[in-house]
This record gives sequence, structure tokens and C-alpha cells, in this order.
Amino acid sequence: MSTFSLTVRDSSTMLRRNLLHARRYPSLTLNLLLTPVMLLLLFVYIFGDVMSAGIGGGGADRAEYVAYLVPGVMLMTIGSTVVGTAVSVSNDMSEGIIARFRTLAIHRSSVLVGHVGGSVLQAVASVVVVGAVGVAIGFRSVDATPLEWLAAFGLLVLFALALTWIAVGMGLISPNAEAASNNALPLIFLPLISSTFVPIDAMPGWFQPIAECQPFTPAIETLRGLLLGTEIGHNGWLAVAWCVALAVLGYVWSKSVFDRDPS
Repeated sequence: MSTFSLTVRDSSTMLRRNLLHARRYPSLTLNLLLTPVMLLLLFVYIFGDVMSAGIGGGGADRAEYVAYLVPGVMLMTIGSTVVGTAVSVSNDMSEGIIARFRTLAIHRSSVLVGHVGGSVLQAVASVVVVGAVGVAIGFRSVDATPLEWLAAFGLLVLFALALTWIAVGMGLISPNAEAASNNALPLIFLPLISSTFVPIDAMPGWFQPIAECQPFTPAIETLRGLLLGTEIGHNGWLAVAWCVALAVLGYVWSKSVFDRDPS
């Protein structure tokens, strides 16, 4: 059997292990999923009339704000879900299971690939749930073509992959699950200071560069453009560039930490 075949086999085994673990202990995923769902409902039904004043020159209604909000919350869901990956990796490191895996005749990277694959699948499933909630409260994407839907799905998967590798690195450097959860807080915090809830031009001038110069805003604007037909502009290539850069950074960082001598 070739090295590639062994790597695929071992990675599949580790992926199955992580999916079984998530199925047996769903509380962490559910807790992380509830945050974006509750924010979606809160900002639509409690703050919707007020927040919609910042959309379209102040003439938007609640339905238009739902359309504006849902793509941002979808990407926020990815940031929330991958926090569980950091916690899971940290638990594996602190409980000694990684040390046991190191003694087995398996491809070293398959342990990390299993975590990443499982996390991406969970993130996409969580986005589907949030999207279903969005549809239930009025979100519609009637003008998007099948190609645009495919591009939107690809962007969500790529974004999930990038954030997952960063979360894996955070989990590897954390001494325990609590520290991993704290280290991964930027993945939840950054969407709050992006264009998720209001347009950039509705923010104070001094704050706009903060909201613009981060990965969530161009990804959100690209997703909105694909699903709602709004202008994408330079956000498309910026979103892809952020995803590729974060994925490469996370992979190199995680592999470097994981390959260190455990002693």
C-alpha cells in the first residue's frame, strides 16, 4: 500500500473517531451553535426595527434586515463552531491520547487531519441549521443562480477550513480545555466588529478600518453578493486571500507544534 493510501486510511479512521466523539458528546457543539442562533433571533425580533435604519439609507424594513443579517450570522456560526475544535484538540493533548497515537503505526498528520475534517463537517452542518432558521424567519435568495449557490457553499467550506486550522493550533498550545476556549475567543469576537450587523459606512469613522481589516468582513460581503446580488467588488479576492493565508498559517503552525518532541 502506498504512503498516500495509508495517509488516507489513517485520516479516515481519525475522522470517524472525531465524528463519533461529537455524536456521543453533542453538548459542546449545541452550546456553540445556540450563540449565533440566539443572536440571529435577538437582532431580528428585538433590535430589527432599529438596526434596519442603518440599511439602505434608513429605508429598509425588517425583511430586508433579515436578508442582510443571515449571511453574516452564517459566517459567525463557523467562528463559533470551530471553538469546539480547539477545546477537543486541547483535551486530546492533556488527556494523553495524542501521546498514545504517537506510539502507533499511523501517519502522524492523520490525527490533525481527522480533527480538521470533523470540524469542517460540523461547521457546515451548523451553517445549514442556521440557514434553515433564517429561511424560517423570512430569508430568501431568489435571484442567486446555481453557480452562485455553489460558489457560496465553496466559500463557506474554505472559510471553515481556514478557521479550523487556526483553532487546531490554538488547541495544541493550550494547557487545558478552559485555556483553549479562551484562546479561541477572537473567532467569536471578530464577527461582532465586522459588517455582520450593520454596514461599514454606518459605523463611526475611526472604527471603520478595524471592521474592514479582518477576515470576516470581506467574506461576509462576498457571501451577501453571491446570495443577494449585491456588489462584491474587491471583497471576493480578499476573502479568498484571507482564507488561503489563514489555512496555510494554521497548518504550518499546527504541524510545527504537533511535530515537536513531546518530551
